[in-house]
Amino acid sequence: MPDRMLLRAGHVLSMDPAVGDLPQGDVLIEDGRITAVEPDISADAEVLDMTGRIVIPGFVDTHRHTWEASIRNVAPDATLDDYFVDILDSFAPLYTPEDVYAANLAGSLECLNAGITTLVDWSHINNTPEHPDAAIQALTETGIRAQYAYGSANTSLADYWFDSKIAIPGDDVRRIRSAYFPSDDGLLTMGLATRGPGFCTNDVVTAEWALARDLGIPITVHVAMGRLAGRFGMVKQLQGLGLLGPDTTYVHCCYFSEEEWQMVADSGGTVSIAPQVEEQMGHGWPPVMKAIEFGLRPSLSIDVVTTVPGDMFTQIRAAFGAERARVNADCWKANLPVPETMLTARQMLEIATRNGAHVAGVENRTGSLTPGKRADVVAIDATALNVAPVHDAAAAVTLSADVSNVDTVIVDGVIRKRDGRLVADVDRARRLVQGSRDRLLAAKEEKSAA
Repeated sequence: MPDRMLLRAGHVLSMDPAVGDLPQGDVLIEDGRITAVEPDISADAEVLDMTGRIVIPGFVDTHRHTWEASIRNVAPDATLDDYFVDILDSFAPLYTPEDVYAANLAGSLECLNAGITTLVDWSHINNTPEHPDAAIQALTETGIRAQYAYGSANTSLADYWFDSKIAIPGDDVRRIRSAYFPSDDGLLTMGLATRGPGFCTNDVVTAEWALARDLGIPITVHVAMGRLAGRFGMVKQLQGLGLLGPDTTYVHCCYFSEEEWQMVADSGGTVSIAPQVEEQMGHGWPPVMKAIEFGLRPSLSIDVVTTVPGDMFTQIRAAFGAERARVNADCWKANLPVPETMLTARQMLEIATRNGAHVAGVENRTGSLTPGKRADVVAIDATALNVAPVHDAAAAVTLSADVSNVDTVIVDGVIRKRDGRLVADVDRARRLVQGSRDRLLAAKEEKSAA
């Protein structure tokens, strides 16, 4: 007999145009797969009462340096330039595999607690071969859906970020691919987190792109992030090297030229935007509408909890507010009415769910509540005072709800949060990440005194 779960009588926002919205609807899950989304379903199943809940697909975070959970808020006022020195040149060289494990454990539980069911773990902390093993172990234990994006070591800012001649070690990437990701159908998949042109020599860039394509794994790269990286013209350089393709996600994209936007669109590439970081750290305006204008489907990401919150509600509002503020200011200055293409609250929910799944390469299995897809489902408590009364359910999620309203989280048909509480050993994760914090701070102090 199949394992069945029935989410009953919720306000369902499927994010699938063919399924639509159901002001009162049921979602049937069998063996981890959504099998029906209808107004009323009768089935022999475990019933979860969704009365007073808004039921949505899980959020997708398409770019997070999860290893930084141990050093949360150490750089609250940092610019991007500060980040390179304060984090990558100060803390990163001190990280042990145990620190990576603790941070990835706590960080991915943080995601689940906030309704993020899919994560792209941009892991540029592989100082030894044991570091990626520790990161993957933690992701596996929490049960989140994730793309583990294998990145470089970070033991020296000069060696790894200034015209670096050090390529990501191909032998170890192949080991990780073979040991943990023999197929691309699991809850965890693999990518390559590359630094790209501007930060590496052309030989390194070409070698890393070739490695990823030889292994059949997607590529994710930071581009046009701030004035410095914007001047690199990284996409134009990649075009010159013949490396553009549909397997690459471009993160930030704040200083793209029109030509580079067209190159990304023509190549079938995808885009990840980290709005709060971009506004706060000086990367540039989050280019959500610019991506849409070029026919792309932008996604959202958290980036670094050293400086910003780790939830998707914050990113949604940062992007929504920034984009509308920019357009309103331009229209006011030109004495023109605002365009009909202004971002909407409903669009932001699609960007945070379905678009995210598209960018993470898993839209065939998640991102919408579509029969046949895996069951990654989140229920928001719409009876809470900061959400009720609900007039527009999508706006309630994107503009009113917060982490405290995330009542239920299901990943691949497994309940990871129930009645507002994680189904996990949160105390252990907290102890480990606090211990990691203490060790890293002591090591940094000792290094500074030496």
